[in-house]
Amino acid sequence: MTELAIGIDGGGTSCRAAIADRNGTIIGRGKSGPANILSDLDNSLLNIVDSARQALRDAGLAAETISSVAAVVGVAGANVTDYGQRIEKALPFAEGRVVTDALIALQGALGDADGIVGAFGTGSVYNARKEGRLNGIGGWGFVVGDQASGARLGRDLMERSLLAHDGVRPASAITEAVMAEYGNDPERIVEFAHSARPTDFARYAPVVFDYAMRGDAVAVGIVTDAATAIGESLEALLWPGCPSICLLGGLAEAYEPWLPQRYRPLLAKPKNDALHGAVELAVKLLNERQRGAA
Repeated sequence: MTELAIGIDGGGTSCRAAIADRNGTIIGRGKSGPANILSDLDNSLLNIVDSARQALRDAGLAAETISSVAAVVGVAGANVTDYGQRIEKALPFAEGRVVTDALIALQGALGDADGIVGAFGTGSVYNARKEGRLNGIGGWGFVVGDQASGARLGRDLMERSLLAHDGVRPASAITEAVMAEYGNDPERIVEFAHSARPTDFARYAPVVFDYAMRGDAVAVGIVTDAATAIGESLEALLWPGCPSICLLGGLAEAYEPWLPQRYRPLLAKPKNDALHGAVELAVKLLNERQRGAA
């Protein structure tokens, strides 16, 4: 029996994989394209499998080994209708489970301890563990959710740039920069928005933070609204005696100065990242599988 486990972090920008032995020692890593199962299920599956194959190759293992490993895949949207189940049924592993990206983020940041995790990248999602019980919120996609995500920051910037163009709200340096990028033609922004994916919007997130730090009124408003949304979600999960809050993802550090003061004493550095969390869960699955076969 092969004693290998693969953890996969399927993000909206890229899909990362790591293969480990039954003790959790990572022996190979792989990376492929985006794995946003809500917007592109088929290509997400291809990238998930490709990242796993690359990890096997990096570990010096044969490609056919993929059929004998235990794997845990964490992706946004795993909690929406049957998306997660559809991916799980198509996985080529001996045993594979699809869970939310919030769960692998929680495991990576806290290990088996209690606390709250908020993850902010292309999307956003939250999870909490209290006395071993899990409670996850968010992760519904940027069209109707994912507040404070990179995609929402970019979408909000586009919206406010159009409002400024129409004279509904005041313009600022950032809205003028956006309009100039699109030749001061609002129809070009609309055309972009209709075909854009979350990652396309998310590329504007660093721009929003850059202008906000310089005091741009529109950018400050966007970031302040996002920080308020983070506080609302944390409040929904927080309990008296909660030991820690970990913010994860590419935007986590940028948000810290904007958060309400009451949350800052609870902020803690994560133990590891979401990929490591996926590996930990995959190793648990491997050991459960072996105990069941014994």
